[in-house]
Amino acid sequence: MKQTEIYILSGFLGSGKTTLLKKLLQAEKERGRKVAVLMNELGKVSIDSDEVTDDVPLKELLGGCICCTIQDKLEAQLQELLITHQPDCIYIETTGAAHPVETLDAVLSPLFATQLDVKGILTVVDGRLWLERRTFSPQIQQLITEQIRHADLIVINKSDELSEGEKVLITTGIQSLNEKANVILTTYSSVSMKQIQSLAYQKKSHLTKSHVENDLKLSTFVYSFSKAVDMDEFESFLQALPDTIYRIKGYVKFSATSYPYLFQFSYGMPIYIKEEMNMPLNLVFIGENILWDEISRKLQELEK
Repeated sequence: MKQTEIYILSGFLGSGKTTLLKKLLQAEKERGRKVAVLMNELGKVSIDSDEVTDDVPLKELLGGCICCTIQDKLEAQLQELLITHQPDCIYIETTGAAHPVETLDAVLSPLFATQLDVKGILTVVDGRLWLERRTFSPQIQQLITEQIRHADLIVINKSDELSEGEKVLITTGIQSLNEKANVILTTYSSVSMKQIQSLAYQKKSHLTKSHVENDLKLSTFVYSFSKAVDMDEFESFLQALPDTIYRIKGYVKFSATSYPYLFQFSYGMPIYIKEEMNMPLNLVFIGENILWDEISRKLQELEK
């Protein structure tokens, strides 16, 4: 099955995400790839969508944040892009207020998660804003920190406005929050396609199960059940999970039931909602520094 690459553009308001998006779209066009864009704005009118050329399929999510108020709309828009356009990759530009974990959670619907290959989170940072971040509210400071902490590639933008000393100070500070990510100093969001592509060639698992496993800061994993499992054993599996698995959602069928349950797991709390029809038995996991092969092995044991 062909998988569509997903790149998430993160970063606080005005950092230069849309400028980066334009350059990436041009580079993808030169490579001859089919690209689509999903753009999220908090307001009711999109301004940035005018920057995307007419030959690129574009879906807009207005009037709310991708990671909290409009998740259902996102799922519908993504599914339409996948079915109608079958793109090689989709770039998702989030609002400046979007949290990376919540965004990934919103993107990975169990209905089509096996069709997606999440390549990484690109966070754009306004260098001057980073130096002045202490002037913002604690909530904004925390958001900016989280956008950096979960990134796979960090673009420190507007570096022409910084002195050499400030560049060192910013790079050191950001690298201390996220040692794994590549950090690039740039102006006008100029990033080479080679640097973006480096996210696309992470090691893959040899497992035959439907599976996405990247050496990324925040990684995702899709497990497809082949049959029903015992509910008590499934509960025991959940209780043994590491704290750095932040989200699980999908459909799981238990031995004593005719139809699967919609299952959601967040902050250690499981929720089960019974379905009245058969659904794809996919479970989507989001976590940090997780040995997904080990998780998969334990899930396979449930099916024996």
